[in-house]
Order: sequence, then structure tokens, then C-alpha cells
Amino acid sequence: MGGRPLDVLEASLDEDVTVHLKDGRAFHGILAGYDQHMNVVLEPATEVGEDVLGEPEIEPVDNTTIIRGDNVVTIST
Repeated sequence: MGGRPLDVLEASLDEDVTVHLKDGRAFHGILAGYDQHMNVVLEPATEVGEDVLGEPEIEPVDNTTIIRGDNVVTIST
């Protein structure tokens, strides 16, 4: 998939995506929406990380997750 970033997001609507943030956290969920600033909405979402032993840890997020575009490093499908 190539093209302009917003075109790629448009093609990824209603698909599973993983959003990696500047602080090292990652969220996985269905891309429900986005805007021109690359703020994204995931619905439902889970936070993916590591526990203190370095083992994968998945934590469900209760509500709609809105991620500010300034914090996004990558969005992958």
C-alpha cells in the first residue's frame, strides 16, 4: 500500500491497525476514524506492551481510544 498518508489511512478504515507512540506504547484496534492532523480513533482497542520481565502484555481499553497525531510514530496494518 503506497500513496499519501491520509490516502493510506482512508484505505485502512475499519481495518486492524497498530499505532506506535513516541513514549514507546502501542495500541492495537480497528481504525474507526482520523482527521487531517492524523489524530486517530480506535474502537475497540488494546494497549500492547511488555511486563517487567519483558513478556508481552495486552491490556484492554474500556472505551473509544483517541490518539493525538503529535504522539504517533507509526501506524501499521
